[in-house]
Amino acid sequence: MPAVKKSMDFLNNLNEILEYCKNNKEPIIVSNNGQGRFAVMTEERYEELIGKSKKELYSALQAGLDQINNGEYIEEEEMFKIMDNYLRK
Repeated sequence: MPAVKKSMDFLNNLNEILEYCKNNKEPIIVSNNGQGRFAVMTEERYEELIGKSKKELYSALQAGLDQINNGEYIEEEEMFKIMDNYLRK
């Protein structure tokens, strides 16, 4: 779980906090009077998180395309019937 620091602690201990992020590969959450929370992390960790999200998205899109190519889909009219029945519940 990421550590939470007040904005003044962040400013006063910037080098220490950046070193923590680098060594632990974990973000620090910065809060300003309990509001406006921000995450501070290394560029490497950010790229890992973004890359994971993209990989999951591409995987889901590929799975959908594979289903379409294998004929595993329903026609538009049938989908609207299913949606209509679901919304009536």
